[in-house]
Amino acid sequence: MDIGASLKAVRKMKGLSQRELAKRAGVTNSTISMIEKNSVSPSVSSLKKVLAGIPMSLVEFFSIGDSASAEQKIVYRADELLDIGTGPLEFKLIGRDYPNRAMSVMSEIYPPGADTGEEMLKHVGEEAALVIEGKFELTVGEEVFVLEAGDSYYFNSELPHRFRNPFDEPCHLVSATTPANF
Repeated sequence: MDIGASLKAVRKMKGLSQRELAKRAGVTNSTISMIEKNSVSPSVSSLKKVLAGIPMSLVEFFSIGDSASAEQKIVYRADELLDIGTGPLEFKLIGRDYPNRAMSVMSEIYPPGADTGEEMLKHVGEEAALVIEGKFELTVGEEVFVLEAGDSYYFNSELPHRFRNPFDEPCHLVSATTPANF
């Protein structure tokens, strides 16, 4: 997906100038311009912040152009999962078109050096995950944890948090968040 072209199309469809979207999202005009020109690859938190100015969720943004299924799906094959990650992060959303989802469930892969961004994430709800393979670093508030395969976490998402992989191998985890804000 061309994130820059998609953002520009959505912004124009909503009748917003770059300046107005930047003001609503609390970012600079140049940030919007650079994303739209694909000069930068926004972090998940940055893209979420920009989309909040529209307002639009990550799922809605990454589902642009997908046709809604006429019947409710039960099984989602690997090639049907929607990748809502940015840059090197792979976040595959499970059940993207399930009506009125109460939670977001994702398969996440953090390659070596991957990071959700300098800006700590913070949102309403709860998060939990199980590390399938590899290891990564979780920061919640002032505490930093290293989780390895078999370890898990569960915390209030209103606490500032960040995910990164400073290690030499990819880390794969399966996560869930409430409410379904992805």
